[in-house]
Amino acid sequence: MTRAVETCVEETMGVTSAAQIPKQRGEALQDTAVRYAEERHWDVFPGAWLESVEGTWRCSCGEAACPAPGAHPVRDDWPTQATGSATVARRMWAKQSNASILLPTGRTFDAIDVPETAGFLALARMERMELTLGPVTCTPDRRMQFFVLPGASAKVPDLVRKLGWPPAALDLVTLGEGAYVAAPPTRFGASGAVQWANRPTPANRWLPDAEEVISPLSYACGRDSRRK
Repeated sequence: MTRAVETCVEETMGVTSAAQIPKQRGEALQDTAVRYAEERHWDVFPGAWLESVEGTWRCSCGEAACPAPGAHPVRDDWPTQATGSATVARRMWAKQSNASILLPTGRTFDAIDVPETAGFLALARMERMELTLGPVTCTPDRRMQFFVLPGASAKVPDLVRKLGWPPAALDLVTLGEGAYVAAPPTRFGASGAVQWANRPTPANRWLPDAEEVISPLSYACGRDSRRK
């Protein structure tokens, strides 16, 4: 098992080694959102949040069956709300300190979303291939999102076909313009928090192109689909 995979698995199980816990874990959501804008130059915007109702965590949207409690936009015009300004981000989270941290895709990065099992396998293959990885998130609904350069959503389907896979046969989704991802340490209801499987560092400030990572991701998704 690779170091990145071990980190995500152990955090999910509740291991609290200081070497493995992302710095964001100990910060207020406001401070984390500001750091994403300030240090990574990522646009951020506040989403829904969790409220305790009779001892049960509910989404602020009020929907009892909310599919992503505490981790979705609260406004239809969220793309215009997203900001890369640390000052504006601080002001937005000052209005609702528990708001989730959401990152729009299609701007400074796209994200390739795959099942967790396929993501772990792909991470291991990428490390063996000595590929340069961007940040990778691990979500409580057992998905992983690989950050790549913008424009991936337009090219991934053809790249997958060239590798011999019909795109519809793989559980692999590219998130580009008009989509978003939830950033650590945003929580999904009682399921847990989004975590970094491969955390942002100065070394991965420059993101890989989709072409560099699509082969191991497609292979891993193909193996995962055959198991089901």
